[in-house]
Amino acid sequence: MNHPPGTNRTLAIVKPDAVESGDAGRIVAHLEAAGFKLKAVRMLAMTRAQAQAFYAVHRDRPFYESLVSFMTSGPCVPMVLEAPQAVSGLRRAIGATDPAEAAEGTVRRLYAQSKERNAVHGSDSDENARKEIEFFFPEFSAGNAS
Repeated sequence: MNHPPGTNRTLAIVKPDAVESGDAGRIVAHLEAAGFKLKAVRMLAMTRAQAQAFYAVHRDRPFYESLVSFMTSGPCVPMVLEAPQAVSGLRRAIGATDPAEAAEGTVRRLYAQSKERNAVHGSDSDENARKEIEFFFPEFSAGNAS
């Protein structure tokens, strides 16, 4: 699963709130219009164990339990995106965690309901992108994720 030189990959997840509100397709189209190539996508309902494992880095944070409950409340759409500087580009495209603080035209400004129900997840580093991609798409080996 090689990718063009100068590009790398990141993970985005359309969260249950955006799937429920019917915005998943608009979010994917928004990201494609921002220059990302969709390399893999699936829809799934995360189990509690999957959500706990995926968000284990936040286990000691006060929002952990509500995050796990939220992410298991309905289907989500994880996807592998490819672009030059994919991680930082995705972070710019989705905007600040709190939609009230997100820049105009960003995914969260357009589609998020609140800081907790913020429509989309994006990897925060190249290292986490590799881990997160493999979590949902084991066919992408670590050597090919970035």
